[in-house]
Amino acid sequence: MAKVCQLFSGSSGNSIYIGLGDGGILVDIGVSAKRCEAALYNIGVDPKSIKAIFVTHEHNDHIAGVRVFASRYKTPVFACPECLEEMRFTGVADNRVISHEISGVLSFEGAFAEPFYNSHDSVACVGYKFTLPDGRRISVCTDTGYVTDDAKRVTVGSDLIFLEFNHEISMLQNGAYPYPLKQRILSSKGHLSNYAAGEFAKELLQSGTTRFVLSHLSRENNVPEIARQTAVSALSELGAEEGSDYRLWVSPPVNEGGLIVL
Repeated sequence: MAKVCQLFSGSSGNSIYIGLGDGGILVDIGVSAKRCEAALYNIGVDPKSIKAIFVTHEHNDHIAGVRVFASRYKTPVFACPECLEEMRFTGVADNRVISHEISGVLSFEGAFAEPFYNSHDSVACVGYKFTLPDGRRISVCTDTGYVTDDAKRVTVGSDLIFLEFNHEISMLQNGAYPYPLKQRILSSKGHLSNYAAGEFAKELLQSGTTRFVLSHLSRENNVPEIARQTAVSALSELGAEEGSDYRLWVSPPVNEGGLIVL
């Protein structure tokens, strides 16, 4: 039985918990270690039970609490080589942090972690697919301007995916953001729109994915109900019905609904 939870989501900070039966892992800690600890206790997880932290990229909303949490609990940190080099250079992965490069499939604690490259304006950005001891496959695909071929190859057949639904294009275009920031978000190294994510969700459903967690929504350029309706409309084009053919959750900035149990 797999248990997962998006503890934090969005530009104010991101972190995902994935249970392994005996302990669990975190994908990113983009809030303070103190807030991350409190969020874990809130879902009944002892921070000491976290076996590893997997970092997607070096932006602060994904690594803000990594150094303190990892050094406090001696939790190993995994990141792609380019990201880890940057984290070491900036002191996030200093000599108090046990850090390792991940560039291929990693076996640990009876599970497997496989990174895949996303397209984002960082030194490097990856998503991950985790194959858990019970065979369940959980993927995390956020912070990418488009769905890369690598992401499509690795995430196919996932049981559950945390998928970026960052912005509604019309809201972003007509919103208050300065023009250069709008162009950055809309670029191939920006963030995934509701429409693009919905189109990818259709491919995933056809590959066997039946659980979707809509993640990294912009507070300024998106609305949870719009993101949800975009996903539901896209999947309905395949004749799929929510509740019978798939399940869908929208991640709030701070977790409110507890764990998702597969």
